[in-house]
Amino acid sequence: MTAVLAAAGLLLATGCSSGGDGRDGPPPPWAVSTPASASPSAGRTEPVAPAKGSVTVVRTVAGGLKSPWGLAPLPDGAGLLVSDRDDGTISRVDEKTGKKTELGTVSGVSAAGEGGLLGIALSPGFASDHMIYAYFTSASDNRVVRMLWDEAKPAGEQLGAPDTIFKGIPKGFIHNGGRIAFGPDGMLYAGTGESGQRGLAQDRDSLGGKILRLTPEGDPAPGNPFPGSPVYTYGHRNVQGLAWDDRQRLFASEFGQDTWDELNAVKPGGDYGWPDAEGRSSDAKYVNPIAQWHTDDASPSGIAYVDGVIWMAGLKGQRLWRVPLKGTEAGAAPQAFLQGRYGRLRTVVAAGGDKVWLVTSNTDGRGAPKPGDDRILELQVR
Repeated sequence: MTAVLAAAGLLLATGCSSGGDGRDGPPPPWAVSTPASASPSAGRTEPVAPAKGSVTVVRTVAGGLKSPWGLAPLPDGAGLLVSDRDDGTISRVDEKTGKKTELGTVSGVSAAGEGGLLGIALSPGFASDHMIYAYFTSASDNRVVRMLWDEAKPAGEQLGAPDTIFKGIPKGFIHNGGRIAFGPDGMLYAGTGESGQRGLAQDRDSLGGKILRLTPEGDPAPGNPFPGSPVYTYGHRNVQGLAWDDRQRLFASEFGQDTWDELNAVKPGGDYGWPDAEGRSSDAKYVNPIAQWHTDDASPSGIAYVDGVIWMAGLKGQRLWRVPLKGTEAGAAPQAFLQGRYGRLRTVVAAGGDKVWLVTSNTDGRGAPKPGDDRILELQVR
């Protein structure tokens, strides 16, 4: 324990690079938490990712996007599907040429504030069933649907009618959550927000402020911590990112209010504290984040796992954070890259090997768009 505390003190003293250009910046206002009680890996030897890394912008894949939100890479390099939050459309981007082809409009989307067409994901059986899943805000709620993609039809007419598999997630002008992803277990995970109604996060009978775990048909997944319930974890303010490591452990990013944004290691049935706790808490009944940031430096959205590192996109912070892991703990100080270079960063997705796709978010009503915004970037990360 003495060695751990000494290492943590050294990291706090040295800080990290804010731009990935080799220059030392001021120490960032982050903190890591390593409570053994919240760590399934406690007591085990875990590899530790290098404390420092690098980011290289390889190229701009596509530009001129409008309010992009979700990104789903197609198998075998066949392109990238991207959702448009405000227009409710899904388009395919040729990852080699950047050409955009609209698949169609998702019917029923009611965009307002932070709501609209949000996360998208491919069915685990996509090669045979050609199903695209989407999380969106309707006139009455947030919901998850699936649609058949028929590529043989004309552009703009390739999406089938949405089949609603799950509904009733509280909606609001803010805090709609929206990230969905299929886990290694074949189940569908969805991050939700408390829609500005704080009390929903602690109410296990509410779907707001939760991570949900569902079957592909939208039923509560077998093995969930609360029998018959889709709730996997609770006490969240607004879950925006989901990613698994190479040992099938789930991590999630979350918006704080005024003080602390969070990166969490997800513990089934765990209470993550909101609204009673924001960031780390001394109350043992809450699961503490493995890293936290002041909200001006993060406002985290999508996350991706690559070679022992969580990469986290920051909206208000306008930077890409690198969090090296030691099991389900932060192994060293988070490191910031691309600060202010591309504006608000919405989504980051593993692209195979040491590459990720990064989606900017300057046309979401809160950024300062420039000609050509928004874009998809290809990055090499280490």
